[in-house]
Amino acid sequence: MNRKLLSLGLALALALALSIAPALADNVKLTVGATPVPHAEILNFVVPLLAEQGIDLVVTEFTDYVLPNLALESGDLDANYFQHRPYLDDFNANNGTHLVPLTDVHYEPMGIYPGKVNSLDELADGAEVAVPNDTTNEARALLLLEAEGLIKLPEDVGLTVTVKDIVENPKGLKITELEAAQIPRALPDFDIAVINGNYALDAGLNAAADALASEAKDSLAADTFANALVVKEGSETNEAILKLAEILHHEELRRFIEETYEGAVVPKF
Repeated sequence: MNRKLLSLGLALALALALSIAPALADNVKLTVGATPVPHAEILNFVVPLLAEQGIDLVVTEFTDYVLPNLALESGDLDANYFQHRPYLDDFNANNGTHLVPLTDVHYEPMGIYPGKVNSLDELADGAEVAVPNDTTNEARALLLLEAEGLIKLPEDVGLTVTVKDIVENPKGLKITELEAAQIPRALPDFDIAVINGNYALDAGLNAAADALASEAKDSLAADTFANALVVKEGSETNEAILKLAEILHHEELRRFIEETYEGAVVPKF
């Protein structure tokens, strides 16, 4: 189904079905940062619903993982929606920011995508592999490669593992660390690449349909790496933000996510 038509139909249904607290007495502007797919699409789906509650939701799009957190810390954003909690924890620790997750919304399975080869069985010795270079997503990518029997990591490995920690690499894979947003564009230059769900979607890839392997929906990763609505510390009781969090857990939004992304984005509510 055409994504825009589906969004419109479900938004109308949600507008009729939604029953939440009374609208704010005065119109409030709420600026939320998000990566384009699926986060900005999900937020845009609820724009008219928040308008009925006296909230003008402005969605500001970012194409990386750093700027939306810096903008939230500086007060240029009221909230952001693009990241999982391990990434947020690592970002706070490394940047001295004071950002907190408010509620989990969805999970995006990370996948191994074909570049120069069409199956993992075709990987030759010395094959070239791209993985994200930020701490938590690199660890997540390496855990997925290990789950597919391509490498071995130390026992009880945490979310800070890097390529330097690999203990067995029987094929001698050449693993290159790249900024996560760059990997889909670089995919043709590698035999395989491990890509975050949002960047895969933005590039027209779907973990359920196109990946050679992806994280299981019932895996630890599905809970650990759920994407959250994030605010700056002290804003957890902001009435407009709480209304947004409530709408982001509505059953009609679940239906929108499931029908629009067909398994590439999984609701966590």
